[in-house]
Amino acid sequence: MELTFQILVGVATLMLAGLGTMSMFAPKRMVGNFAIEPVGTAGLSTIRSVIGGLFLASVALLAIGLVTGQTLGFLAVAIVLGVVAFGRIVGIVTDGFDKAVVPPLAVELVMIAVLVGAYTQLAA
Repeated sequence: MELTFQILVGVATLMLAGLGTMSMFAPKRMVGNFAIEPVGTAGLSTIRSVIGGLFLASVALLAIGLVTGQTLGFLAVAIVLGVVAFGRIVGIVTDGFDKAVVPPLAVELVMIAVLVGAYTQLAA
């Protein structure tokens, strides 16, 4: 079971690394993925810094946990993803339902479950 969680956290880490790297270094390519339209240089900077930074900081926390066995960072990333998922739910309630929101919400909820499960199983 421990190996399974390590693999699942590794997959989540790679997914977040891809999103973070693309957001940081190719923000124009991420516009469609995030359904946002940056306004000028400041908008691109926001994609790079806020979105890319959030993902890459999460990657750092997950990588530290995988390498050192200190898995508290898994909970930190689960909390961040939980707030992101909560924001999507608030959006559905206040702005209306859009089926495009369902896949990323589902991925976030699965990642939260994996990270909390991994923390529980792998906590040193």
